[in-house]
Amino acid sequence: MKKLSAFSLLAALALFSFMPAEVLQIGASMPKGNIKMKDISGKEVSIKDAEGKNGVLVMFSCNTCPYVIKNQERTNEIMSYALKNNVGVIILNSNEAYRDKDDSFNEMQAYAKAQGYKWYYTVDTNHEIADAFGATRTPELFLFDKSEKLVYHGAIDDSPADAAAVKRHHAKVAIDELVSGKDISVKTSKSIGCTIKRKS
Repeated sequence: MKKLSAFSLLAALALFSFMPAEVLQIGASMPKGNIKMKDISGKEVSIKDAEGKNGVLVMFSCNTCPYVIKNQERTNEIMSYALKNNVGVIILNSNEAYRDKDDSFNEMQAYAKAQGYKWYYTVDTNHEIADAFGATRTPELFLFDKSEKLVYHGAIDDSPADAAAVKRHHAKVAIDELVSGKDISVKTSKSIGCTIKRKS
C-alpha cells in the first residue's frame, strides 16, 4: 500500500509539472517577451520584436488541429487586420510532443507557405511561452496594448466551429477598441480548439 501511495504521489507530481501556469489575467504584463524563438525564416525573434505601434497580437496555433485548419481563413484575416491597425502579430507553435511529426520546423515552413503567412510563425521550444501565458488551446489569442498589458484573451470570434454562424468578431472589435483608446468591451472569450500537445 505504501509503495502504491508513493507511486501515485510521484505520478501526480509528474503530471502537475507538465501543467501550464494559471492563465494570464487581463491587465497582466506580458511574460517572456524577450525570449528568442526560431521563426520559419530561420531568424531568432521574440514577441517584442513583433510589436507594432499599438501593441501585439499573439496566437498559439499549429499545423495539425482541425479547428486551426477550419479557422485558417479567419486567422489570415485577423492577422492582416491587426497589421493594418499597427498591431504587430506573431504565431507560436507550442506542440512540442509533435515536434518530430507534423509540427516539425520543416512542416511549419511548408504550412506557412501554403497559407500565405506574412508574419512570424515560431517554434515555442518546450512550450515555454505557452506555459507562461497559461495557453491551452489552438487557436488561442492574447492581445496586448502598447504598454504590453493584456487587454483581450480568447477566440477570434463567437463561432469557431461554423464561420457562417458568427455573430460577434471578438478579436476584431477588441483591436478596434484598442486602437481608438476605448475600454475593451469583451475582454475574454472561450477558446475552442485542440489542446496544446505538451511533452509528457
